[in-house]
Amino acid sequence: MELLLALAVITAVIIFGALISLGNERQRRAIDELREQVVLWAIQDLRIKREHLAREVRVDDPLEWLNRIATKAYGYDLKLQVVEAFDEPRALVCSTGDGSGRVVFTPVSPDDIRRFRKEKRGRLSQVAAQSPLFLFPRKTTEYEISALNGGMVFDLELPLAWNSLTGQRLLDGERIWMYVIP
Repeated sequence: MELLLALAVITAVIIFGALISLGNERQRRAIDELREQVVLWAIQDLRIKREHLAREVRVDDPLEWLNRIATKAYGYDLKLQVVEAFDEPRALVCSTGDGSGRVVFTPVSPDDIRRFRKEKRGRLSQVAAQSPLFLFPRKTTEYEISALNGGMVFDLELPLAWNSLTGQRLLDGERIWMYVIP
């Protein structure tokens, strides 16, 4: 009799456990679907806001815009002043307001710079004397600036600011690299 009672209790616990597991799985699927819907809604909301902002994108003071973007990435107001722009490879050299260092902005990725150094030794000797991208000291700090840390319409503002500061057209304005040279 006790054995029958023990088996009944064990069977009831197993059945209740299975029912709870099925209920939890159903709730997990429902929560996943809800989360997916929230993500889709948030993306659509950002698209709507971005579309509204895209119509009004202007960069009135490109140097101030660049300084604001650099401050977001670096965490310190550098008070940038434009020194020189280079065409090949594209680079914009700025000095800090206190004169303690230089900041170089470029749309050329660090991987491309490294590859260019390795593959084009002959061409590098011609360009290296002119371009600041190949003469970085060891203590140079590198920052990637994109829409993630530069603002929602960064990729729309960057080509406008770059063109105003350098006179060059920037076709791919999704990100830019900033090198702070002490």
